Amino acid sequence: MITVDVRGDVEQALRFLKKKLQLDGIKKELKRREFYEKPSAKRRRKQAEAKRKIRKLLNRSSG
Repeated sequence: MITVDVRGDVEQALRFLKKKLQLDGIKKELKRREFYEKPSAKRRRKQAEAKRKIRKLLNRSSG
């Protein structure tokens, strides 16, 4: 559960909440679930995510 304390400035608290949602990946997940995704598109997306993850891990270990 994500909580944000509001102390006076509501707009600042809203910006902070949006930042937390983005860092947790919730914003991306909501955007992805907004419309139906065909199973073939889902497979392609998951494979691309896996490739990105592997590439990221390889870049970290070599650097």
